[in-house]
Amino acid sequence: MIKMDNNSTKIAVLGAGVVGMTAAKLMQDSLRNAEITIIADKFAEDTTSMVAAGIFRPGTSFRGRTKEITQKWMRDSWDYWQDILRSSEASNAGVMQVDGYIFSKDNYHVTRNHLMEDVVPLYRPVEENELKLCGEGFKYGSYFSTIKAGCDCYLPWVERKFTAQGGKLSKSKLESFASLTRKYDLVLNCTGLGAKYLCDDHDLVPIRGQIIKARAPWLKTAIYGDYDTYIIPGMDGVATLGGTRQYDSYNLNVCRHDANAILERCCEIVPSLKKADIVGHKVGLRPHRVPVRVEGELINSLKVVHCYGHGGYGVMCAPGTALQAVQLGIDLLKSNTKNKI
Repeated sequence: MIKMDNNSTKIAVLGAGVVGMTAAKLMQDSLRNAEITIIADKFAEDTTSMVAAGIFRPGTSFRGRTKEITQKWMRDSWDYWQDILRSSEASNAGVMQVDGYIFSKDNYHVTRNHLMEDVVPLYRPVEENELKLCGEGFKYGSYFSTIKAGCDCYLPWVERKFTAQGGKLSKSKLESFASLTRKYDLVLNCTGLGAKYLCDDHDLVPIRGQIIKARAPWLKTAIYGDYDTYIIPGMDGVATLGGTRQYDSYNLNVCRHDANAILERCCEIVPSLKKADIVGHKVGLRPHRVPVRVEGELINSLKVVHCYGHGGYGVMCAPGTALQAVQLGIDLLKSNTKNKI
């Protein structure tokens, strides 16, 4: 990545979820003396990112404009999280190593993941005896080694680092890009589902997710099953139980029927969860777009780089997409006017 020193450059990052926060910090590391402001109407616990379990296991439908771009996002994201994991800041940032299983009673193909298999250190078919770890009837499975980044720790951690180096935060709701034209040299648009309205992007669709937080400190391994069932341990002993994947739903209310179904499916796989204390229920709207939009654009005279549409994979894939967005932003700052990069 090209690094520049420019104390007159003013940059706005729109959105304070995992994508926006990560992009802002990466931009700050690249443009040491630029004035960078994160503008958002929601921070920390109010963001969709806080609902996510944050495990590095992208869905196989996740993609950028090309296969090569998608693969680079995966590798760059993995390296970013691994750098934190190997540092003394891992626990403060909420990054931990976790192993996982994915089981299925009906479909072998759902236990494979071409986006992960060539990135994580271990991804293998399960042994025959491992199929019995989650009860009867499972025919297929894979075991993998990965990482988890909890946004309850990561977002405050990266925000502290950003502000400690002079980054600014502004809580406000942006209705259009027009108000930013004369104030900033560059804008990174990381508004997630908000981009549907800000950019009039009809390709961006919410996918509703509901999860349960349960205190189960004895769980050390992530487990996936059929029907969007997953059990993901947390660093603090609170596991994430899921889930739902409801296309084009804007319902942010907790549904007791979804909660009952989630708990029933998870307890069927891991019976010990029946004794777990329920900490809470959460709902988030994942910003789903195919492909994920990472591209530069001139809106009137304003230089904008879009980085949104990650669906349910924003936490794990934020660094890779943010790195590309930052590079596009640097290129835009150095370039003459063009309609699109």
